[in-house]
Amino acid sequence: MIIKKYHSYIIRVFYNNLAIVSLVFLSLSFLLNIFEEIKFFEYIEISIALPIGLTLLNIPTLFFELLPFVFLIAAKFFFIYLYDKNELNILKNNGINNIKLIVILSAITLITGLLVIFFYYTVSSNLKNTYLNLKNKYSSENEYLAVVNENGLWLKEDLGNRTNIINAKTFKDNFIKDITITHLDENYNTIETIISDNADIKSKEWRLETVKIYNPLDSNMEHDQFIYTSAFNGEIISNLFSNLNSLNLYQLHEQVRNYNSLGYSTTDVRVHLNKIYSLPLYLVLMTIIGSLIMLKFQFIKSKFFMLILGVFASVIIYYLNYFSRLFGSNETLPAELSIWLPHVILVLISFLGLIKINEK
Repeated sequence: MIIKKYHSYIIRVFYNNLAIVSLVFLSLSFLLNIFEEIKFFEYIEISIALPIGLTLLNIPTLFFELLPFVFLIAAKFFFIYLYDKNELNILKNNGINNIKLIVILSAITLITGLLVIFFYYTVSSNLKNTYLNLKNKYSSENEYLAVVNENGLWLKEDLGNRTNIINAKTFKDNFIKDITITHLDENYNTIETIISDNADIKSKEWRLETVKIYNPLDSNMEHDQFIYTSAFNGEIISNLFSNLNSLNLYQLHEQVRNYNSLGYSTTDVRVHLNKIYSLPLYLVLMTIIGSLIMLKFQFIKSKFFMLILGVFASVIIYYLNYFSRLFGSNETLPAELSIWLPHVILVLISFLGLIKINEK
């Protein structure tokens, strides 16, 4: 009963510190994002309520990226609280040693991480989708729309009194195949249709091959090669699908299936999915590392120095993950390995650290 009582106490103190650190990070995210939103609308006359509303919609996505560091710092504040109250020794005297304490914190973190994936992330993706839809109303980028479905890649270009609808069956490495380009007037009547077997779209001057041009008011034409000027190139098209934060888990898996069936690269989506699924482990590792730092250097009385150590560890871990994900996006590493490799390294570091503190 006494041990269970202390378990409840540990859970309460940890969540209290987690809530405080989360509130600080949320406040900082709000301040940083609100200035960005105000700058976006600097030439548009709008109410201040709009940037504030957009910021509130976007904060969950920003906070999701910061969660690992929130847990690391929360673990540090948890131990600072125990040191101030001299309660670490009390816990040890009641059968909760360093290892048991970290196991309890890890269990709390794991459960929280799973809840984040199945509840928080779904809400976050819906809010991000609403954020993008609202912001696009005031952006020139809404003239260009892109969709991928079972019929391939669809692009829409609104060019004043003319609209171009582009469909391609496959898109990979700046090349598209089985292309149909339909020119529509302001009343959405067909002006011209261009059909091509394949095209190089590295630049905005698309090089179409084996081309047939159908014009209702003129004779049909055929070309071995044809230059089509577009608002898109391969890089722009890829970037149109880069905001994966607006998709929930079901939509992300559906996107992988669509991309696979059409021969598109699924690397970015797979990296993103593995990043989400690895989050509970990542949070646990950050909690363990934060705890190990505090237990290893508990002889240091300066709280500021202890926090600096935490920030230093956070920066190293951030860049370890960043460069590994970069290698994954560039397909230097397999998508799955690029996400899980840094975690394997952190597991080994944590294991060695746990062995050391267990000796104390």
